[in-house]
Formats: sequence, structure tokens, C-alpha cells
Amino acid sequence: MKAAYQQPHNPKRQKLLKPLPTPKQVNLLMAGKHTRDDGTIRTLAELKSALQNAIELEHSTIPTYLCALYSIQDGTNQKAVETIRSIVVEEMLHMILACNILNAIGGEPAINKPGFVPTYPGHLPDSDNSFVINLAKFSRESVDVFLKIEKPATTSEPPKAKGYQTIGQFYQAVRIGLEYVNDNTPGGIFTKDKKQRAKQITAEHYYGSGGQIIPVYTIDDAREAIAEIVGQGEGIDDTIEDSDQQMFGQGIEYAHYFRFNELHEERLYKDTDTPKSGPTGDRIVVEWDAVYNMKPNPKMDDFKAYPELLEKVRDFNRTYTLLLDNIHNACNGQPDLLMKGVAMMYQLKYKAIALMNIPVPGTRYMAGPSFEFEK
Repeated sequence: MKAAYQQPHNPKRQKLLKPLPTPKQVNLLMAGKHTRDDGTIRTLAELKSALQNAIELEHSTIPTYLCALYSIQDGTNQKAVETIRSIVVEEMLHMILACNILNAIGGEPAINKPGFVPTYPGHLPDSDNSFVINLAKFSRESVDVFLKIEKPATTSEPPKAKGYQTIGQFYQAVRIGLEYVNDNTPGGIFTKDKKQRAKQITAEHYYGSGGQIIPVYTIDDAREAIAEIVGQGEGIDDTIEDSDQQMFGQGIEYAHYFRFNELHEERLYKDTDTPKSGPTGDRIVVEWDAVYNMKPNPKMDDFKAYPELLEKVRDFNRTYTLLLDNIHNACNGQPDLLMKGVAMMYQLKYKAIALMNIPVPGTRYMAGPSFEFEK
């Protein structure tokens, strides 16, 4: 799976994420003018809340990416399938890493609750609501939205945990808040409780692709975990590459934004390309019409007049909710359960594709998964 978007070794690879401010700079930032609405993190409770938001943010991207992936007809769009699948796996990793950080500071990830599941169409949690994310088929329009989701932050954008324009802005606010709260808490904020520390998801519990799982016990571990999340998503400073090669010795790969941009531009990046140059490599074939015409943003309520179809959508949602239960329990003291979730992911795929082969009566659309919480 990685070979399709992996670069050969690149001697021009340089910097990781922009460095964190020093402790003195962090304190000066916190002493500056802030509004209640920017989500500035000054307390342990605010930090735990922001990390729960991070878990919800990472999860909110997964259903929209999966709908695009599942809508691609078998045997077509190999590059698009490889790209989206690889990014979904990494978003799942980011979600688990956020859970690890929250557990490390004595929090409790909340995943299997109705409020955790986003409503589509909608927005990224606590963002500036500048664009809408949907459950929709693979298309030029959906890839445009994916680029907005993964857009790299600019140096002019201040850190914001609420009302952020980019995910990078959000995580910079979390990084600064983490440093500030840890520095201003006697003894630090990282738990020494053995039972709490045993909640960490480690490599033995994880399926081992999409990056490296990082158990979090210290501030250094938390810094590394956040660098992994942001580096994979929007890239390392001033390049199109993700952070895994320098952090873990992996082959050079592109960050999410640039992988999606290859599909958008229908052209591959070369290892000498930059964010400004765009992709200048070989052309690729994107078969925009080789997809199931899934009904956008389906809801169970849409199918009340069609009991058999409604039951199939409800069955998908029961499996989806069981998967959320599995991840919740795994991240709250039963880490060995996580591997069992892999089988549920395959069930979701098959049930989603089955729905996309069922016409919605009286419309030009096929049915599709609604990703609703269903106990």
C-alpha cells in the first residue's frame, strides 16, 4: 500500500515541525490578550477537554473519507483507492494517539456516546465552520473538501483550539497548552498511577500500519505523538513530506494534503517538488465516473418508507456503533480489544458497498452508509 505514494530517498529532506516556543515564550503567550472563544488552554480541565475534541476531530474525518473510498468501483482508480485507504489508516492512528495523550494526563476518552458521532453535512468540531464536510461519493468536489480538511497552517495563523481555520492551528494550541499546564502544575500532569498508565495503546495492541503508535508516559512522549499527528497530516516545515522518515526511519512519504492534491491535479509529485510548485511528475488517471452514485448524506429517516433498505442501513450503523464501543473499551483499560476491531472494519466495508448497490426508489441515487449512532 505504501509503495504507491512513497518517494525514493530524498537528500533535500530537512526540517520537522516548527519548534515549540520555549517555556518563557509559552508563559508570555499565555499572558497576552485572549478571548474566551479562542480556546486558550490554561488548566488541566481545559487541556483534557481539548484532547477529547482532538479525538472527535480525528474521527470526524474518517466517515467522509470512507464513503469516498467505498464508492469507488472495484478494479478502478487504484491510485485513489491507495491514497484514501492509507490516509484513513493514519487518521485512525491519530485518534488513538490523542487517546493515549488524554489517558497519560488522567483523562478518560469518551468514544461510544451519541454526541461523539458527528452529523453530516457538518463542520470540523469547534472549527471556524468555513466549509462543510459531507458523506458523499468520490468526486472532484469531495477531493476539494478533503484538501480543505488537510490544508497546512500558515505562519500567520495564531494557535486556536476553537474557531481554528486549519487542524495545524488547533494542534499548535494543544501543544502550547500542554507545555503551559505541565510547567505550571507541581510535579507535572503526567500520571504515575499504574492502572491509568496500563491504558496506553502500544505496538502490541495496534495493527502496525499507517505510522507508529506512541505510548505516552511523559511530556516528551506527548510532544512526539503530536508531531506525528501534524506531520502526517500537513507535512513537515516547508516540504510536502510527512514526519515518519525522520521520526521512525521510514521511507519518505507525502503528507495527507499533498497525497490528495495528486488526485486533484491528476499528477504525481516528484521528490524535488515543493508546496508552491505543486506536482510536476507523471500524469495519473483518475476515473471520476467509476463510482457508485451514492445518495449524499443519507439518514435512516430517509428510508422509513422502505423497511428492507432501512434495516440494511440500521445494520450498518449497529456495526459502526459496535466498532466505537470496541475502540472506547480498548482506550479505557482493555487495550487487547483493539485488534478485534479490524474484523468490524471489514464488515463495515462490505455492508457499505452492499448499500451502494441498492437504488433508492424514485431517485437517481444509490443508497449508502449513514454513520449514525445506533445501539
